[in-house]
Amino acid sequence: MSIHIGAEPGQIAPTVLLPGDPMRAKHIAETILEDAFCFNQVRGMWGYTGRYEEKRISVMGSGMGMPTLSIYVNELVSEYDVKTLIRVGTWGAFQPYLKIGDIVLAMTASTDSSMNKLRFGGMDYAPAASFDLLQKAFLAAKERGVEPYVGGIFSGDSFYNEPDWWKKWADYGALVCEMESSALYTLAAKFKVSALSVLTVSDSLATGEDSTSEQREKDFTLMAEIAMAIAP
Repeated sequence: MSIHIGAEPGQIAPTVLLPGDPMRAKHIAETILEDAFCFNQVRGMWGYTGRYEEKRISVMGSGMGMPTLSIYVNELVSEYDVKTLIRVGTWGAFQPYLKIGDIVLAMTASTDSSMNKLRFGGMDYAPAASFDLLQKAFLAAKERGVEPYVGGIFSGDSFYNEPDWWKKWADYGALVCEMESSALYTLAAKFKVSALSVLTVSDSLATGEDSTSEQREKDFTLMAEIAMAIAP
């Protein structure tokens, strides 16, 4: 076991889904995975391994924000030999044409975080998704009758910001905002593993729309199924 993950060797599958909320990891394990067992409860960050069709897949909460996700990604890859990391979660739309429940595949992730500037000595780094996963997710969504949006997103360090902070990012084409993908893609590149964020729009900064709890549960299940369908 590692410092923050209580799993024994072999208990975590090569593919891990990473919802921010550990209770969503529990929900996936209980409603989608078969024969799931819990491999982690350290700090309340639930982690499970089970089967989806013929695939062995794990799901574990990553917490909110890039520093927390980075801890778990580092340990999953370096201590448990994880090869594929797929973030599943919700995010806020920057563009007015994005509606509640729309699926967005993050091709790149801009950020206001200083994590990569520290890593690269003040220079900018452009974190990007793994193309094979991106392509598979696009096709898997289409097969389920969903028209996904693909493009750049914004990963922020702050949940609460000043009014209209997002408009500059929207002007430059960013689709949505969340708080983890930039770090996920950067670490995937460092460790030479695959990563993708498959997320659903839960609210809109552009229109003020917000989702109901019923919508969030339905849309989250679809998103998780797309993620599991593309797992190697």
